[in-house]
Amino acid sequence: MEKSILNRFLKYVSLNILGMVSISCYILADTFFISKSLGARGLAALNLSIPIYSIVYGVGLMLGIGGSTRYSILKTKNEDLEANRVYSICVKTALLIGIVFAVIGLFFSSSLAIVFGADNNTLPMTETYLKTILCFSPFIIMNNVLISFVRNDNNPKLTMVAMLTGSFSNIFLDYIFMFPLGMGMFGAAFATCLAPIISMGVLAIHFIRKDNNFKYIRYKIKLSYLRDITSLGLSALVNEISSAVVLITFNLVILRLEGNLGLASYGIVANIALVAIAIFTGLAQGIQPIISEGHGLNNDLIVKKTLKYALFTSISLAILIYFGVVYNAESIISIFNKDGNIEIAQIGKSGLIIYFIGFFFAGINIVMTMFLTATEQAKNAFTISILRGFIIIVPMVLLLSSIWKMTGVWLSFTFTEIIVTITTIYITVLNSKAILYLKFESNS
Repeated sequence: MEKSILNRFLKYVSLNILGMVSISCYILADTFFISKSLGARGLAALNLSIPIYSIVYGVGLMLGIGGSTRYSILKTKNEDLEANRVYSICVKTALLIGIVFAVIGLFFSSSLAIVFGADNNTLPMTETYLKTILCFSPFIIMNNVLISFVRNDNNPKLTMVAMLTGSFSNIFLDYIFMFPLGMGMFGAAFATCLAPIISMGVLAIHFIRKDNNFKYIRYKIKLSYLRDITSLGLSALVNEISSAVVLITFNLVILRLEGNLGLASYGIVANIALVAIAIFTGLAQGIQPIISEGHGLNNDLIVKKTLKYALFTSISLAILIYFGVVYNAESIISIFNKDGNIEIAQIGKSGLIIYFIGFFFAGINIVMTMFLTATEQAKNAFTISILRGFIIIVPMVLLLSSIWKMTGVWLSFTFTEIIVTITTIYITVLNSKAILYLKFESNS
């Protein structure tokens, strides 16, 4: 039994980490090609635009993870009709919210760019990127919904293939649009927006082969269902919004301290950090179907073993990521530093070394948030997410930057994750379900 749990853990986690890393390459590829094509000004504009992408992407995660978590629990109880209703509501809601975002993009992208800190130098490119992303948001959101449901429908391999195909298509199209075709910032954004459409094309195989155990049915959106879905997925949205809030806050602080060169340096650090976040998110999303199923079956062995494996993996990954980044910091910065700017190199190297210490704690926080979500403890998951995303990080960066300037900016992420980890341990100790799983492990 224990060996089968480990084998399933390794399968789901490895496939999801690979898939999530590929998704993070959407923005990383944009960062690379924009740095080569448009220089520091393009990097600054991209960094100002990423928060909106994080919000759109987060809405898709909220509906996908929340809906698929409830779907998985309902399927273990053989409540197929209710499971199909959950899926149908997720699809309808995704389309409606996507349309709202598209309207905002068509008419208000310029105003959004200014609010996020764009100046005369960066406004045209920032507006172009924002408008493109928002107009294609229905596809970005729907792709996340389908990925989550297909993964929970016992097909993690296909979701991995879909994510990889979308990402490699994005990288290829980035190059084609920005260099041979010379489409500039629009080309970068357009390539990013085509990736989820291509991904959904791959996911369609699950339906064409009739492997799907869920289907769309005519069913109006009921607030009781929607509240349940969003409550279970809210922590995922908060995690993405927190990335947006951190980016906006850091952008404004860094603009004041170091100007556009500092912003370009942070753009490099932030986009490398997206890959690290994707690794831990892939780990967390990989354990969600297993823990939700174990929880639905009241099987403590599945839940506690999966949680133990995840925490151990998180710490191991943090060690590999940190030392990999530290020993290759100069090389990483040089890839995105088109003009070899010394100031960008110095600020960026310092940022990588200090900022990435935080991932020793961020990985634990991301895993525990998903564990709480998967075991229907939405309130505690939301608490951890909002602490990471709003309550601690914003005042921390404002305080530490006023004391230690850029060093304080980098340290604010690490200090925040340490505080949240301590809080997470406290919540877990007080949490009867989590402590039972941990006690069960020590007695087994």
